[in-house]
Amino acid sequence: MSRSDYQLFTRETRAIIFNLQANAIQRMLDFDHVCKREKPSVAAVVNPNAKQGGFHKVFWGTKEILIPVYNTIDQAVTKHNDADVMINFASFRSAFQTSVDALHADTIKTVVIIAEGVPERRARELAAMAQKMGKIIIGPATVGGILAGGFKIGNTGGTIENIIESKLHLQGSVGFVSKSGGMSNEAYNIISHNSDGLYEGIAIGGDSYPGSTLLDHLLRYEANPDVKMMVCLGEVGGTEEYRIVEALKEKRITKPLVCWVTGTIASRMKGEVQFGHAGAKAGASNETAEAKNKALAEAGAIVPVSFDDYGEKINQEFKKLEAAGKIGSREETEVPFVPVDFKTVANKVRKPTGFICTITDDSGDEPLYSGVPMSKVVENNMPLGEMIGLLWFKKKLPEFAARYIELVLRLTADHGPCVSGAHNTIVTARAGRDLMSSVAAGILTIGPRFGGAVSGAAKHFSSALKSGLSPLEFVNDMKKKGINIPGIGHRIKSATNPDIRVTLIKAFAKENFVSTPHLDYALEVEKITLTKRNNLILNVDGAIGVIFLDLMESCGEIFSDQEKSEIVEFEILNGLFMLGRTIGMIGHYFDQKRLRSALYRHPMDDVLYDLPDSSDLGYDF
Repeated sequence: MSRSDYQLFTRETRAIIFNLQANAIQRMLDFDHVCKREKPSVAAVVNPNAKQGGFHKVFWGTKEILIPVYNTIDQAVTKHNDADVMINFASFRSAFQTSVDALHADTIKTVVIIAEGVPERRARELAAMAQKMGKIIIGPATVGGILAGGFKIGNTGGTIENIIESKLHLQGSVGFVSKSGGMSNEAYNIISHNSDGLYEGIAIGGDSYPGSTLLDHLLRYEANPDVKMMVCLGEVGGTEEYRIVEALKEKRITKPLVCWVTGTIASRMKGEVQFGHAGAKAGASNETAEAKNKALAEAGAIVPVSFDDYGEKINQEFKKLEAAGKIGSREETEVPFVPVDFKTVANKVRKPTGFICTITDDSGDEPLYSGVPMSKVVENNMPLGEMIGLLWFKKKLPEFAARYIELVLRLTADHGPCVSGAHNTIVTARAGRDLMSSVAAGILTIGPRFGGAVSGAAKHFSSALKSGLSPLEFVNDMKKKGINIPGIGHRIKSATNPDIRVTLIKAFAKENFVSTPHLDYALEVEKITLTKRNNLILNVDGAIGVIFLDLMESCGEIFSDQEKSEIVEFEILNGLFMLGRTIGMIGHYFDQKRLRSALYRHPMDDVLYDLPDSSDLGYDF
């Protein structure tokens, strides 16, 4: 028998993980690290829910690496033909088909099925299929297995601390097999304290029809010269252990075998008994733990009196092998440091934060908007303007201030398809781009000449009023500096054709604010600019900006002088226009998509072509 017939895993074994199980993957890689493997044992992840594959970021020791993610098993095995194990974390509903797919992949030799509850008929089909193909199934309902010092399946062995304590990062001489995954971890610890450690451990799974049996793995250990003795842990129920009895009688198992069948307490209970696993169900008298332990002992297995003597029997047999010179020395090497995940020590260390947020806290059960639970925002039907006050200014705005913000959003929601923001959105949508790209193209046009004059108007009018400049002095000063007054002027609207939006917000301010000094000042400036041209009116950008200055004044002590200055300086007021106008841009995007509009190309007859003559540039063609 060649080594490949009895050796499932090596230090070079690599696996494909079906379904993204972040913790299990990281535990496998941490095990790789302490074993000093050269390559990660996880080659790829198959995540059918990932629409376009991608990568999964993990730690490899102290640095981060990327594990490729695929949508299908076929993609993964094609790209990673060095992986011969698939660890199947699919649910019991899809575990059968995904395991079939893995078995049909030429490169996959071992399939591990973690799911519990796989229908018995399907489990039998998988076992038969694997046997016919010459492949191995571990499971269903298994935690997996481990090659000490070489390869670990998923969560086998528990935490990295438990693995190091049980010396599973070093290869020993004992082959172990069990039905129970939980009991396996306990057995590994017992083996480590009573021998030179584990060579390989397999939990075949607790269902009634596992893909591979206790005997299958014991026979592998019998054929493996590196395994010097074997340890087995059976369970009450079923007759699997009698196959081991027959193998002992037939001398197919000759190495020392310490075996214990758990569940001896069942004989003291009335009626049929079933423990945690589907297979741990004792009906007939020969399925009891006592009957099987007795048969094993009579066939030559070393059977303890109770589980308490399990470790002692292992130790006795191991010492016999040592005395016979059959156990080689094992070098105790230094265990590489495994960094601790931050979340496990978060409350024990001081870590400087990279971000500061003072408006929203989403670390609890629900987000808080400046301390107000989101559920309360909904339950109390908080006006949108008031909610913006929480998230932008961390203030509970008076009712009139919240209404003003909502009025601005309504008035700025759209202004037709011809303005630059809508135009860019439409052109981008017609170029086939998505919603985000199209609206972003429109938003990027907001600036001093379109919508972005709100903050500019607030800044210049506020500064002029604070400086004590008369409206005429302000106009002349701006002219002297060569700066157009932000918020003054409109291409279409004029004194005789007023902008209804400006009319509405002026009326709102006069009716609801305590006073409107900034608006009054701006209107005085307007009187001066109108003497020059009829369209040099206070436009909607300017009106929004200067009226917001009066809003803050009318709020009394809610806004400090510093906060008022920062709101203007940081151009927060442009956000009113941007937020409102985005509503219209989204509408224009939908409109073009509904119309199935073709790619836009600007008409050539609307372009003045005025190029220099090539001869004037010194060319002689």
